[in-house]
Amino acid sequence: MMNTAQDALIHLMILAASSDSAMTEKELARITALIDRLPVFEGFDPERLEEVANACADKLNGPNGLDRVIEDAIAALPEKLQDTAYAVAIEVTAVDLHLEQEELRFLEMLRDSLSLDRLTTAAIEVAARARHRRLPD
Repeated sequence: MMNTAQDALIHLMILAASSDSAMTEKELARITALIDRLPVFEGFDPERLEEVANACADKLNGPNGLDRVIEDAIAALPEKLQDTAYAVAIEVTAVDLHLEQEELRFLEMLRDSLSLDRLTTAAIEVAARARHRRLPD
């Protein structure tokens, strides 16, 4: 189990970032920015980020790693934070405006594990794309 709902959200962001086998600097910067900016992370000690990330990696490398991290994270979250969990995962994967097949599969797994309707998840996805768009060249 996670220590806190904040740890669970961070675990899901780390999974989202590493779902395509490599966490980029942009993804790590986005995770850090979300922790610094979002009200749900108020009171989180940024010095713990490395500890939380290492705990996630340890669990991920264990038996049934991916499924276990997702299940434990969702179990640690109050139901009212399930949309937040999906939103932070989307934020991390959308940072480069291109999703690899592995990232799409992870998001599908997460979506299927959460108690969210399809309309809510679609709205979160569209909003993330809108926030990350750049001006045309």
